[in-house]
Order: sequence, then C-alpha cells, then structure tokens
Amino acid sequence: MPSPRVFVTGASRGIGLEIAKKLASERGAHVTIAAKTKEPHPKLSGTIYTAADEIEACGGKATPLVMDVRDEQGVRESIDTAAKAMGGIDVLINNASAISLTDSQRTKMKTYDLMNNINGRGTYLASAAAIPHLIDSGRQGRNPHILTLSPPLAIFRDSEDAMSQFGKATAYAMAKFAMSLCSLGLAGELRGRVAVNALWPYTLINTEALRLIVSEEEQSRSRTSAIVARCAHEMLLRDSKTYTGNFEIDEIFLLKNRLCSPADIDAFAVDRKHSARLLPDLFVPRGTAETISELRESY
Repeated sequence: MPSPRVFVTGASRGIGLEIAKKLASERGAHVTIAAKTKEPHPKLSGTIYTAADEIEACGGKATPLVMDVRDEQGVRESIDTAAKAMGGIDVLINNASAISLTDSQRTKMKTYDLMNNINGRGTYLASAAAIPHLIDSGRQGRNPHILTLSPPLAIFRDSEDAMSQFGKATAYAMAKFAMSLCSLGLAGELRGRVAVNALWPYTLINTEALRLIVSEEEQSRSRTSAIVARCAHEMLLRDSKTYTGNFEIDEIFLLKNRLCSPADIDAFAVDRKHSARLLPDLFVPRGTAETISELRESY
C-alpha cells in the first residue's frame, strides 16, 4: 500500500499532530499541516513548523501551510497547494475545533460564532474543497478517506442522556454535532467512492487545550492522545469502498477488532494508578461503559 498523502486541519499540536505522527511512523505519510499557528502561542506550545519537524522525525514528509479554516478562499487554495505538493490527497482529517464549555448565559455570540465557524462550517468547507482530490485518489486505485474528530450520533437514541450532556455546553454541543452531521451526509453522498467516518474518545484526552480548562486531578484521570492516533491509523487502513458512515469510539473500536488488549489500552492512561477510574468525555452515549466492560471481559 503506498504512503498516504494526508491533509490535517488544525494540527500544530494535540490529537491532530499525534495522528499525523502515527501515520508518518507507520506508513511514511506525507502530511500537510494546515493551521493558523505560525508563531508560538502564549499559552500553547507548537507551530505548524515545529509540527512539521516532529512528523519528519517520525519518518514522514511534511508540508506546513498557514490556513484559517474559516476562510473559504484560503481553504480552497491550501487544499490545491497541498495536492500539488504531495501529488494528490488521499486522506482529509477534520481536526480543527474550538471549545468553550459554557452555558447560554455565559457564552458570548462571538464565541458561539467562532465555534460554529471552525467546527461545523470548517469541516464542511475543508471536506467540500478536498472531495475532488479524494475522488481522484480513488480513481488512482488508492484508498481515500475523510476522518472527522466528532461525537457519535447514537447519543440521540436517549433523549434524557442527550439533554443532560447538551445542557452542560449547548453552543459547543451544537458546533461539534454539526461536524458529525456533516460526516453522515458526506458518507451518503460519497458512498462507494470515498470513506467518511468519525472518531471520538471514550475518555478525556490530555491535550494542552484540555489542560487550560480542567484541573490537574482531572488531567491525571485522562488518557494520552496516542490512543486516538492508534485508532485513527487503523480506521484509515479500512477499505474506503465499504467502510463508511461509522461513528467509532476509540476503546470500543480497538477492543472489538482485537487491535489492543485491555492492558494495552490501560497503558494509554496519563497516570496508570487511575486507569480504572478515568473520566469519560462529553457526548459519550449512555451504555458505553457497559459495552466496554463486556468487551474487556470477553477479550
């Protein structure tokens, strides 16, 4: 299988960068890092250039591009530039996201607009711009995928559960589930030509962005982004003609497909002594813990 040509939005750090590094180390991927951060952030480490260095240190190739996912012309130009630099695009990873865990009385409309423009609109725009290149990838006999970091729609099966979780941060929930709805629609639109799937962590993931909004104790009860990267890597190996429209939760996917043992998954904990009492992420459907327990017992 040829090395994939990957375009990742918002991956100067965190989960997006971890996925890019995994694809570089396992498959020698050529990755375009498309994000705003060209200068160091005062509170967050990493730029598109340091990210590119890390990817190349893992055995891949990297093309850093300054891009604001809210800028239509900029996104379309970045996609075309990346396709020219890499010789095409096989994988789009919609990772760019903004978060504010505030209720309606504390969420300013500026913040609401930011989250919805980056999360929902940005996912739609980047996907729409990349689709012609992804279809070309399929025509070349490659394995085109769109992977979006967004929550499972299964939460809507239980209205009480959905209300409880949405009520913690309505504006953020609206923005994240817009990404999920985009995945579902594009999966139907591109069925048989480009795989479109979504991935969400079961637990909190200890990124730098998370560390700005949760306590040290909560951080200690999270996992590293390596578990999401492992899952993403395996999902992107699936046949794009048949594996589409899925909303995976990292631990369930890895256990169900016998890709990681329970002990392997426990090793992703930030602090192993808390591996049995980790904090679940937002928007995880009710019953997920029971499903995971069953999978662990039957492994």
